[in-house]
Amino acid sequence: MRGISHFIDGAAVSGGAAARRQDVFDPNIGKPQASVELADAAMLARAVASAKAAQPAWAALNPQRRARVLFEFKRLIEANMEALGHLLASEHGKVVSDARGDIQRGLDVVEFACGVPHLMKGEYTEGAGPGIDVYSLRQPIGIAAGITPFNFPAMIPLWMLAPAIACGNAFILKPSERDPSTGVRLAELAVEAGLPPGILNVVHGDKVVVDAILDHPDIKAVSFVGSSDIAQQVYARGAAAGKRMQCMGGAKNHGIILADADLDQAVADIMGAAYGSAGERCMALPVVVPVGEATAKALREKLLTAIEGLRVGVSTDPDAHYGPVVSAAHKAKIESYIQMGVDEGAELVVDGRGFKLQGYEDGYFLAPTLFDHVTPAMRTYQDEIFGPVLQIVRTESVAEAVGLASKHQYGNGVAIFTRNGDAAREFVSDVEVGMVGINVPIPVPVSYHSFGGWKRSGFGDLNQYGMDGIRFYTRTKTVTSRWPKGGPVTDQSFVIPTLR
Repeated sequence: MRGISHFIDGAAVSGGAAARRQDVFDPNIGKPQASVELADAAMLARAVASAKAAQPAWAALNPQRRARVLFEFKRLIEANMEALGHLLASEHGKVVSDARGDIQRGLDVVEFACGVPHLMKGEYTEGAGPGIDVYSLRQPIGIAAGITPFNFPAMIPLWMLAPAIACGNAFILKPSERDPSTGVRLAELAVEAGLPPGILNVVHGDKVVVDAILDHPDIKAVSFVGSSDIAQQVYARGAAAGKRMQCMGGAKNHGIILADADLDQAVADIMGAAYGSAGERCMALPVVVPVGEATAKALREKLLTAIEGLRVGVSTDPDAHYGPVVSAAHKAKIESYIQMGVDEGAELVVDGRGFKLQGYEDGYFLAPTLFDHVTPAMRTYQDEIFGPVLQIVRTESVAEAVGLASKHQYGNGVAIFTRNGDAAREFVSDVEVGMVGINVPIPVPVSYHSFGGWKRSGFGDLNQYGMDGIRFYTRTKTVTSRWPKGGPVTDQSFVIPTLR
């Protein structure tokens, strides 16, 4: 069986026979396909030592030269897109077309980071006082780390590592142990592109290595994506250790359907947003909120028709809309939430449990599930299910619908479907959510804006990628300078300096 090692100082590194290992499954068949080594604190220290040795020379390289490496990295990822997509899909379970989308959204941030010579420019004020100039510099923080989830094995690592490396830092990636191979392959391509060994290291592992990352004094910043409970714990531990922290958590994104919405377009959008990638997206749309009974009735009928046309298949099936979920444990968790919804009194309109794909009976497949008459008091509404489960919550007014999204514990994304510009504009102003879509079901910002949610969806002051990403991976140094012209020394002053 294939072994997956760490990637440190530009090469595969193993802890030997005594190292702990974990199976990596193919979700399509429900069987192990590889085993990944799990790092301990000593292995992390080895990665940090490599990063610490390499980072000063990389930071001293002018930003144009760093950008050239990123341009080549981008080219190599594009050249290897098909192989990367199949590798990613084989461990995650998403269909290959969706895997390519995963990679492309990460590539968008690599492309943005190629503009680092402009992005890192500081500010300058000439003549801020008599003979005094003031200017600011953006300098790298040193060593940063990223702890990434299973659901986007390429996109989220690239969201983190591209701006970090562009700014002159070294970066340590801890990918999910469920689908670790894509992260290693990206690091290999980065070295092939000209990145010096040690600037991008990959260590695999579980809580042991996560704690080591949070405690290591030479790691100055940590970016994390995962569940909200873990994000909050990671944020607290890292911040207590004096690190800059950026922790993204869970979500329960709402799609609000007004009476004037184009229902056919809305339903087409909702299908992909709710069931794409088997619902394993933090920006999925698992809750639809029709306003008014007539809207709810029409929406339900169209959703049922659309669900009948969905095809669940293996990752390599080009006609499949989505594939299996990532693991047997996650499948069981989703099924337990479906049963919980029944027990809570929601109407189970379509039950996706019990689905078996011929020839792949041991795969982790779930057919689409649809609930109606879900209420805010239900735990299945309050929690993030993270699977192919769509819930309908009926409301009587726009204000009630906006209130649902605003009061929910999560505040990652929200969408409104309407033809009314005034209603949409008011919605954007009033809703208490970090990312908003107007007739856009998955409002993930483009690479030159920033990604981040509110409330329990995000911990930390700076969002991911865009200018917030540049700010996160740099420190601002402000310089006030004066060059004496000669002549007699002025009187000493014991008053705080002013420019008046």
